[in-house]
Amino acid sequence: MESWLSALLGLIAGATGVAVAVRLRRGRLEDVRREVLERARRDAERIVLEAEKRARDEELARRRELDNRADQQRAERETEERRLLRREADLDRRDAETTERRQRIEQREQLVTEREEDLKVARSEQQILLNSAKDDLLRIAGMDREQAVKAALERFEDEIRDEAAARLRKVQERQEEEAEARAEKLLASALQRIAIPYVNDSTTSSVPLPDEDMKGRLIGREGRNVRTFEQVTGVDLIIDDTPGVVVVSSFDNVRREVARRSLERLIEDGRIHPSRIEEVVANTRREIDDDVRQTARKVLHELDVPRVDPRLQFCVGRLKYRTSYGQNQLKHAIEVAYLASSLAGEIGLNPKLARRCGLFHDIGKALDHELAGGHPSIGADLLRTCGERPEVINAAASHHGDVPYESNYAVLAQVADAVSAARPGARRDTMERYIERLEKLESVAREFPGVDQAFALQAGHEIRVLVDAARVDDARATLLAREIARKIEAELTYPGEIKVTVLRETRVIEVAR
Repeated sequence: MESWLSALLGLIAGATGVAVAVRLRRGRLEDVRREVLERARRDAERIVLEAEKRARDEELARRRELDNRADQQRAERETEERRLLRREADLDRRDAETTERRQRIEQREQLVTEREEDLKVARSEQQILLNSAKDDLLRIAGMDREQAVKAALERFEDEIRDEAAARLRKVQERQEEEAEARAEKLLASALQRIAIPYVNDSTTSSVPLPDEDMKGRLIGREGRNVRTFEQVTGVDLIIDDTPGVVVVSSFDNVRREVARRSLERLIEDGRIHPSRIEEVVANTRREIDDDVRQTARKVLHELDVPRVDPRLQFCVGRLKYRTSYGQNQLKHAIEVAYLASSLAGEIGLNPKLARRCGLFHDIGKALDHELAGGHPSIGADLLRTCGERPEVINAAASHHGDVPYESNYAVLAQVADAVSAARPGARRDTMERYIERLEKLESVAREFPGVDQAFALQAGHEIRVLVDAARVDDARATLLAREIARKIEAELTYPGEIKVTVLRETRVIEVAR
C-alpha cells in the first residue's frame, strides 16, 4: 500500500514537473514571439521612413528639375524677346533709311526732269544754230548738201580708222606689258619660295692618302689590288705621281661614290687584298642603296607625292648622285617641282599634279648611263612602265621639245626646268669654259653669209645677229634665224635654251640744204 502510494506520489510529482516545464516553455515562446513582432514592427517603421524620405528626395529633385526647365525657358524667352527687339529696331532704322533714300531719289528725279527740259531747249537752239552754220558753210564751200555729207563722212571715217589703230596699238602694248609683268611676278614669287644650292659637276673624286707607301699597297702585287678594285666598282683608279692623293674617275656618279667610300674605308682599315676589297665594296654598295631609298622616301614625303612605284622611288634617290652642268639633279628636280607647283597654283591648275610632273621630268637621267637614248625618252618609258599618269609621262618626254606638249602641265614643267637651269647660281661653269662657250656661240652665227656681227647676251642664253640689209632681205632673215638655231643645236652643248634674234635694219639718209 505504501509502495503504491509512493508510486502515485511520484507520478503526481512528475506530472506536476511536466506541467511546470510546459508552462515555462510556453512563456519563453511568447517572449520570442513578442520580440519578433517588435523587431518586425521596427523594421516596418524603418522601411516606411526610408520610403517616405526617398519619396521626398525624388519630389525635391523633380521640383528642382522643373525649376531649372522653367528658368531655361524663361532665359530663352528673354533672349528671343531681346532678339525681336533688336530686329524691330533694325527694321525701324532701315525703314527710316529707306524713307530718306526715297526722298533723295525723288529730289534727283525732279532735278533730272528740270535738266531734261533745259536740255531740250538747248538742243532746239543748237539745232537752229547748226542748220544756220551748215547753210553758211555750203554757201561758202560751193557744195550741195550731199557732197558736203560725203566729204564729212570720209574725213570722219579716216579719223575713226586712225584712232582705232592707235587704240589697238596701245591695247596691244599694254597687254604685252601686263603679260610680261605678270609672268615676271609669277616667276619671282615662285623663285622666292625656294633656295636650292648647287654642287660642282665633276667626273672625278680625290681621295687623300696618309703616306706614299699606301699607293704601293693599293696597287698590290703585280697590280692585283687595283685590278680587283676597278673590276668590282666599275671605275678607273688613277694612281700617279701626284703626292698624297689618288683619283677615282667615272661618269656614273653612283659608282664613283661607292668607289670613293670603299677606298676611304680600305685605307682606314689597312687590310687591302682582293677578298677584302670585294667585301668592303659590297657593304658600301648596300649602304649606298639604303641611302638612295631613304633619300627617295624623304623627298617624296616632303613634296607630298604619294603612290610611287618602288622602281621609280629608287631612281629618284639615284638622282642625288647625278649632276648636270654643276647642278645636282635631285635638288634640280625638287626645285622644278616647287616652281611648277607654284606656277600651277597661280594659273588655276592642280599644284600636286604639277609638282609630280616637275619631280619626274628628268627621271631618265638616273638611267641614261645604263640605257641607250636621250633621258626624256628613257624617263617617259620608265614612267609608263610604272603606271604614271599621261600628263606626267608627257612632261618627261616633251620638256626638251622632242615631242609635242599634250597638256598645260608639260608646259609648266618645261618652263620650271628652264628657270631652274638658267637662274643665277643654279649651274656653275669655270670662267674659261664660260668664255669659250660664248665665243663658240658667236663664231657659229658669224659663219653664215650676210652676217655682220653677232653678240652673245644673257650669259649665253641669247644670241643677237646683225645682218647686212643689202644682202639679206626679210624672208632670208627668217630662214637665217632658223638655220643658226639648228646649227647651234647640232654643234654646241648648253643648259636650257638659246634664243636667236636676227636684226635687219635699213637706214635712209637725206640732207636738207
